[in-house]
Amino acid sequence: MPDKRPGDALLNPAAFPEPKVRPNNPNFGSGPCAKRPGWTGDAISDAALGRSHRSSLGKAKLAEAIDETHALLGLPKDYLVGIVPASDTGAVEMVMWSMLGERPVDICHWESFGTTWYSDAVKELKLEKVTNIKAEFGVLPDLSKTDASHDILFTMNGTTSGVRVPSLDWIPADRTGLTICDATSAIFGFDMLPWEKLDVVTYSWQKVLGGEGAHGMLILGPRAVARLESYKPPRPLPKIFRLCKGDGTLNGGIFKGETINTPSMMCVEDYLDALRWAKSIGGLPALLAKSAANFKVLADFEAKTGWLEFLCAVPEHRSNTSVCFKMKAPSGEPMGSDAVAKFRKLLEQKGVCFDIGAYRDAPPGLRIWCGATVEASDLQALTGWMEWAYAQVAAA
Repeated sequence: MPDKRPGDALLNPAAFPEPKVRPNNPNFGSGPCAKRPGWTGDAISDAALGRSHRSSLGKAKLAEAIDETHALLGLPKDYLVGIVPASDTGAVEMVMWSMLGERPVDICHWESFGTTWYSDAVKELKLEKVTNIKAEFGVLPDLSKTDASHDILFTMNGTTSGVRVPSLDWIPADRTGLTICDATSAIFGFDMLPWEKLDVVTYSWQKVLGGEGAHGMLILGPRAVARLESYKPPRPLPKIFRLCKGDGTLNGGIFKGETINTPSMMCVEDYLDALRWAKSIGGLPALLAKSAANFKVLADFEAKTGWLEFLCAVPEHRSNTSVCFKMKAPSGEPMGSDAVAKFRKLLEQKGVCFDIGAYRDAPPGLRIWCGATVEASDLQALTGWMEWAYAQVAAA
């Protein structure tokens, strides 16, 4: 691969005047993510504000959110969907504390949140048989090292590393352990079929559908339900983690809208609006197509510029939602954190781009959200501003 270096023209800021076209929506952060196109406060005007989530109205809205999620994703009929506390983090921890310990666990991680799941399994749950399958930022670990007789916990898309799992071919259909998938920046963004390969799926509203934070989503297949009803973990469970009733059977009400704690009905209404929007543009296929088209804008830009480079070197492993880049200085060496920060600040000062800094644990660089609520035209406009900002920083 030829060395990509910034051209001499970029050292002359006068060659890159301020672009005339601005993104209509400058929000390119990876969570909370941009609201769906055309969103205004009117979208939540029908929220059940001031009403109990246990009222007939509140229950109906929660049940609608669950049913429409199930339909939009095309889940198997025997898969359950529930709304749980504390965003995707709460959903993952709920599953770990409720299900892990019956058999050995393989934890695959290559970014910040997956590393947290590994740390919690070892230090908090104090599980004794944990296999650490890890890789550095920008690299996918060897998933073939997993053991299908173990429980397997993995992140479908490394939000903070820009690395995704390209397929589920490595998961055997005849596995005896559970597969637990943190899918928060993957679901609704790229193909996760077949669902039958995944026993547990978690995510949060504020990613690909641009909803509000604080609520998690939990999807359980029949094998996960069987685990919950057959295994009692040797540890106390906080109320917000309890998925079973006192008799050890699944609390089915959770998966009908009877939430464990009080949800925000404003956030529920906002999620319902996002689901309706997704349905109106063509459902899941349209969402996946939008994310793919958005990614192509940045991939084409990266291919022609000499100073931007994907953090993930393997094309098949690159995320098309949370897209992570390294930046090069005019010398061709990695750009330092101070220069990267100056680049971002210039864009923010112009009001054309917010919240695209790399995650705090990741190498210095950029992380640009390309989920379906972002418009390709806004990303195209952003690339012009990125060239302008780089020219300013490079010449300094």
